[in-house]
Amino acid sequence: LKIRSAIKNAKAFIEIRKEFGTFNKYIWQFVDNKPIQNSWKNMKNMPAKTELADTISKDLKKRGFNFVGPTIIYAYMQAIGMVNDHTTDCFRYQEIKKLIQQNYLIKTNRAHKNLF
Repeated sequence: LKIRSAIKNAKAFIEIRKEFGTFNKYIWQFVDNKPIQNSWKNMKNMPAKTELADTISKDLKKRGFNFVGPTIIYAYMQAIGMVNDHTTDCFRYQEIKKLIQQNYLIKTNRAHKNLF
């Protein structure tokens, strides 16, 4: 079952790349290319899944993927930086928050330059 799913997922991945150019473009469209900045006080407040993860999961399943439930997708979103779930007392929280803001400003400035 898992081997068949791996093959099926690889084929679905290729189809997404054909449609969007890259899987990166596909996945980041769900957050408008800007990571979500959460402000969790502690780990017990942090969800295992979100509505957005559920939306992405459903879209991936519609496209033929298996083993992509909302909990797995949310963990993936955390792993690739789509969401900053460091708790506010973690030393990385402010570092990541600052990077998100800086990168968004850089992208915004580039976009504005491309308009003219």
